[in-house]
Amino acid sequence: MNAVTSALADGAVITRRNLLKIKRVPDVLVFSTLSPIMFVLLFAYVFGSAIQVPGVNYREFLMAGIFVQTVVFGATWTGASLAEDLQKGIIDRFRTLPMSGSAVLLGRTAADVGINLVTFVVMAATGLLVGWRIRSSPAEAILAVLLLLTFAYAISWIMAVVGLSVRTPEVVNNASFIVIFPLTFIANTFVPTGNLPTVVKAIAEWNPVSAVTQAARELFGNTNPAVPVPDTWALRHPVIYSLIWSGAALAVFMPLAIHQYRRAASR
Repeated sequence: MNAVTSALADGAVITRRNLLKIKRVPDVLVFSTLSPIMFVLLFAYVFGSAIQVPGVNYREFLMAGIFVQTVVFGATWTGASLAEDLQKGIIDRFRTLPMSGSAVLLGRTAADVGINLVTFVVMAATGLLVGWRIRSSPAEAILAVLLLLTFAYAISWIMAVVGLSVRTPEVVNNASFIVIFPLTFIANTFVPTGNLPTVVKAIAEWNPVSAVTQAARELFGNTNPAVPVPDTWALRHPVIYSLIWSGAALAVFMPLAIHQYRRAASR
């Protein structure tokens, strides 16, 4: 128990360090919010006029997908930041301190959840300006936000493994873009999956991004009961599937990230 308490306390210190870094270099936060704002405006005012979602206002349909895409891309900061710390020798400095080895990872991932929360608030304000509305109870809306952040936290640990396995932040950015970009587009983030080709449709319906998006839509009240949900277990039970996927990712990648951290720190 003392080891766990020590790791959490040290992790809190590292979290504060990472958040102070954002305060001193606000450009990171500014540019991480500008991209999703552009996506909202682009899809709402350009593509939105050509995309029809039966029974649902497209702008309300859109926002859950934008939220998921934003937190997923935001989670890539974990890998890039760890790769940068390795490159600059900061990880070597941490090794000389009397602190838990896992604290660096706990602090980095926790800080990125905080950054994602700030980004979500900015995105929600943008959504309200273009016509998005929360049509559910406050408790359901809070659950939607917590689900989004949980999913982002799981992705952060996956990115931590990537960041500790390479030597430069640029490699992390390029590698994550190649994987995450199709992951967020072969889904129900921006269009319904019903009209997709058979193989692509099957992938999209079991894509965890689709489940989190569907869960957020339902919890924010941005669905129409008259519109049938695809007959896939993942989308029929999106909250459960999202939690199962996030829990499995954490169970696998948290130990892997800690192992990779120790290996990278000993190079």
